[in-house]
Amino acid sequence: MTKQDYIIEVNHVSKRFEDGKLVLDDVSLQVKKGEFVTILGPSGCGKTTLLRCIAGFQVATEGDILLKGEDITQTPPHKRPVNTVFQKYALFPHLNVYDNVAFGLKLKKLDKDTIMKRVKQALKTVGMSDYEFRDVDSLSGGQQQRVAIARAIVNQPEVLLLDEPLAALDLKMRKDMQLELKEMHKKLGITFIYVTHDQEEALTLSDRVVVMSEGKIQQIGTPTDIYNEPVNCFVADFIGESNILNGTMIRDKRVEFCDQEFDCVDTGFGEDAPVDVVIRPEDIYIWEQGAKNNKQEDVDPDDRVPKGNFTKWYGTVETCIFKGVHYEMSVKTENGYEFMVQDYHEFVPGTQVGMLVKPEDIQVMQKERLWNTFDGEMLEGGLVRFLDEDWPVSDSVAERFSPGDKVEVRVPFERVTLLDHEDDGVLAGDVHFILYKGDHYHLTIRTDDGDDIFVDTNDVWDDGDRCGIQIAPSSIRLAKAE
Repeated sequence: MTKQDYIIEVNHVSKRFEDGKLVLDDVSLQVKKGEFVTILGPSGCGKTTLLRCIAGFQVATEGDILLKGEDITQTPPHKRPVNTVFQKYALFPHLNVYDNVAFGLKLKKLDKDTIMKRVKQALKTVGMSDYEFRDVDSLSGGQQQRVAIARAIVNQPEVLLLDEPLAALDLKMRKDMQLELKEMHKKLGITFIYVTHDQEEALTLSDRVVVMSEGKIQQIGTPTDIYNEPVNCFVADFIGESNILNGTMIRDKRVEFCDQEFDCVDTGFGEDAPVDVVIRPEDIYIWEQGAKNNKQEDVDPDDRVPKGNFTKWYGTVETCIFKGVHYEMSVKTENGYEFMVQDYHEFVPGTQVGMLVKPEDIQVMQKERLWNTFDGEMLEGGLVRFLDEDWPVSDSVAERFSPGDKVEVRVPFERVTLLDHEDDGVLAGDVHFILYKGDHYHLTIRTDDGDDIFVDTNDVWDDGDRCGIQIAPSSIRLAKAE
């Protein structure tokens, strides 16, 4: 695809606020004309800031933004052929529906006939033709949202920006408006860039989804690609429900996890390579076990369970919750791993079950990191300085280096100790991200200086919990810095 095919280009954009906080970190994105692109991510990930930079309400610290090949990075908002629909609608309470929609056209000093024609067409598009002279305060939330969209599209923008426009609506109205938005997009034929934190909304509406975290784009793809082929644990965990486990790629098309080997379809990871494995709960086939001659044996699975030489594993149902369309179960395996399983059949707690997953439903991902890595410097007295603190190391490690040597510090995830009282640790931080990996939690702890430390633990922590951080001397490994 040539650059001429893109209506919006965001090239290496970073945004740093006055307090020094980096909100966007080298973001690049291309949007095709007429496309519906959704920027998805948790609160604070930078998605609204990116939208505001495209709209012109904020100016990028670095990088540039192009519209149809022309640089608009410094162009003020009113001179950009884009319109924004905000979460809080921003309607004028002293004006009726007609005058709210006509407001921008009147500023352009268009004649009355043209204004009337375009306002009526915009209101017809959003299904509000009979509400021209209604007071906006008398409208429901969904009706106010339609008016806000009509006010944006009446200006015939080339790009429509929508910042969580359905967040204030109740669930049923939000789902109705999703369908209407999708239909509007087809009718109008203009480019939509939509911001939301709702995964289902993003998958429902979009031609492509842009997943963001910590100011960076994690993955761009179609809803199907994002759901079925996540590139890392964050995307797999954020989009839908997932079982995420540590694994080892034994060789091409053969992976080990949950202490068993499975066939898969992935290649190119090498041999005996650490990987992450993702299995969606709906992709696990489950059936009840029976008992014969004091041995656990499979009850004849019904036709929905595939026949073949698949690896099976077994466990006990611990919880079963009816979700309206399916049952969601937690199953504890014989060797202590926990799986979430979704099935149309109910398996009550205590039921002994068998499970299998087809090779094509096992998603293997490259591990983002194998251990904590920090830049450090050797000090006198067997100390190493990293994370702005002085840490003792074992004598056998210290004797390999001299004071002043620059070193790479490595600490295994499971060798970081978290303490209930922050004053008991060398460092203090907050639980920033929690990922359950079948038999343990993988936590991201953010220190007061903004550094991230990754921890594997069996202890249960909540997001935002305050903790102390301790690392034993025997857990610190050093290598010469390159």
